[in-house]
Amino acid sequence: MSAPIARVDAGVDLYKWMENRDAPEVIDYLKAENAYLDDQLAEQAELREKLFQEIKGRIRETDLSLPSPWGGWLYYQRTTAGDEYPRHYRCPRPADGSFTVVETAEQLLLDPNELAAGKFLSLGAFSVSQDHSKLAYSLDTQGDEIYQLFVKDLQTGDVIALPFEDCDGSMTWANDNRTLFFGELDETHRPHKIYRHRLGDSDRAEVYHDPDGRYFVHCYRASSERQLVILSNSKTTSEAWVLSADRPDGDWICLAPRQEEHEYYPDHGLLDGQWSWLIRSNQAGINFALYHAPERAPQRDQWQELIGHSASVMLEDVSLNAGAITLSLREAGLPIIEVRPAAGFHYRVQLPDAAYSLHVHNTLEFHSPVIRLRYEALNRPAQIRQLNLADGEQTVLKETPVEGPFDADAYESRRIWATTADGTQVPISLVGRRELLGKPSPLYLNGYGAYGHSLDPWFSHARLSLLDRGFIFAIAHVRGGGDLGEAWYRAGKLEHKANTFTDFIACAEKLIADGYTEPGRLAISGGSAGGLLIGAVLNQRPELFGAAIAEVPFVDVLNTMLNADLPLTVTEYDEWGDPNQPDVHARIKAYAPYENVRDQPYPAILAVAGYNDSRVQYWEAAKWVAKLRAHKTDDNLLLLKTEFGAGHGGMSGRYQALKDVALEYAFVLKVFEMAAR
Repeated sequence: MSAPIARVDAGVDLYKWMENRDAPEVIDYLKAENAYLDDQLAEQAELREKLFQEIKGRIRETDLSLPSPWGGWLYYQRTTAGDEYPRHYRCPRPADGSFTVVETAEQLLLDPNELAAGKFLSLGAFSVSQDHSKLAYSLDTQGDEIYQLFVKDLQTGDVIALPFEDCDGSMTWANDNRTLFFGELDETHRPHKIYRHRLGDSDRAEVYHDPDGRYFVHCYRASSERQLVILSNSKTTSEAWVLSADRPDGDWICLAPRQEEHEYYPDHGLLDGQWSWLIRSNQAGINFALYHAPERAPQRDQWQELIGHSASVMLEDVSLNAGAITLSLREAGLPIIEVRPAAGFHYRVQLPDAAYSLHVHNTLEFHSPVIRLRYEALNRPAQIRQLNLADGEQTVLKETPVEGPFDADAYESRRIWATTADGTQVPISLVGRRELLGKPSPLYLNGYGAYGHSLDPWFSHARLSLLDRGFIFAIAHVRGGGDLGEAWYRAGKLEHKANTFTDFIACAEKLIADGYTEPGRLAISGGSAGGLLIGAVLNQRPELFGAAIAEVPFVDVLNTMLNADLPLTVTEYDEWGDPNQPDVHARIKAYAPYENVRDQPYPAILAVAGYNDSRVQYWEAAKWVAKLRAHKTDDNLLLLKTEFGAGHGGMSGRYQALKDVALEYAFVLKVFEMAAR
């Protein structure tokens, strides 16, 4: 079967016709691309099934999550073999303070398997009222991230659908157990309003509206459960309004009117025995400092410094309990947890690995003496660790099991550094079987590099199928991500965006120079903004790579950023710039993957799109693949898969996600002529 030939229109954007959603010729073309992929990979059906069964075989299909205590209940999830989604339960809390589930007394709260009925389903909010009598939840049934809101009476089982449209999926309870706050999307898919709804009423009341297209609005409960917060933030600026959770009809108070480049994030808790606001703010420097203010006087002129700004340590987050303040820090490219008990010495959490992922998993109840941390490494499955806040003692409560033979010590994790042309040292995390590291091997390199998101090392059951076939897996911690703090992020955005691409290329060159791999056996991957990264480096240095996977790739960045009517475009100006300005237009055009496709050889490429994706439209991947097919001068595989029932996150359901991974791995094995393994 030959590759589909896309129609070419006259004009600057030759494939713009693909943007006509639901047009018969567009659907036919996308289906033809799917059929071509099926034909080209037909002989891999057995391998894909083998990979799927391998990966599934390592996962404990029937399992119980670690129960979370709240009030008189334990809340938890249970997965069952054959089911796509976990069921949500609760049972009475044991008197002995343990986390032991009493199955005979458990109550099923929600079964997404029944609600999905074999179709797409994404659960948004899952919020139980303060008196534990009601469950508020929201469902996306298309993949477009537009949610329907529901409230379930947990005593009678009755469910009501709230009569509101264009909801963002958020649902926040006030303390009267009757009032909910929820968000609405505007025509560009931006959460722009917060409404108040009292159960039993037929209508809603608008409590906040932000007309500025750069700002996202959401509502949340403070850690103390005594206060509600509305936060409106762009990528560079924020503004917060607060209200007592006991007075949902009251007047909201602004902590600090927005000021360009001032980001602040408030929470409410105890400080020296007094109810106080604690505010993480960058007013003193880009790495943030921590301030406090009285409960009744939270305005900015009352803020007092509690923890000062550090030029070398990023204050990423703050978690509050009655007995301690827990700081999430980033130092030298690693996440750090520092605890400041109300009484006693400050300390940092000690961990066994050199490169890892760590975050506060659950602060539990506000008056709990313990919190839970999630910890994992490239060669270590995720652990939920209980941390005693007073003395730092850690207890591993649960480790994600790996079924079948598995020895973590058979795999070695390393961190090495690449040097860019401007002298910047870029970290690379990698893992492989011990006996293979240092020998030229097939290597799978992942990258992202945008929005300040960090790619901290994580464990993957699926990845073992590559490692056990002789692959090395690596992460390039390029500028534009938050891996080394705020300055690292700023050095890879706006006018500095090119650093993201040169960093990734330097990482690839380092892995080749140090003998970890060779160009023909180097596969690269990235999704969304990471797909932009993949598209850019393929244009710049295609000879460095043997294969590439681009998932929901943001490759048509210039045309998208010029279309203010598309979802989320205006909010992206702070990340990429406004191309209506001539200098910004020229800058983006210089690296935009779609714009820079040219006549040259490219490695084998697999692009994946979601037809209902509201963040990266399906046509970005489709147009890019069509242009590549028209210009590339090689006969390497070029495949496009459009998931018609999916959005930005791919197909819903855990088994379908595993099948998608099996497809991608089989593609790489085919390209590297390892398909028989």
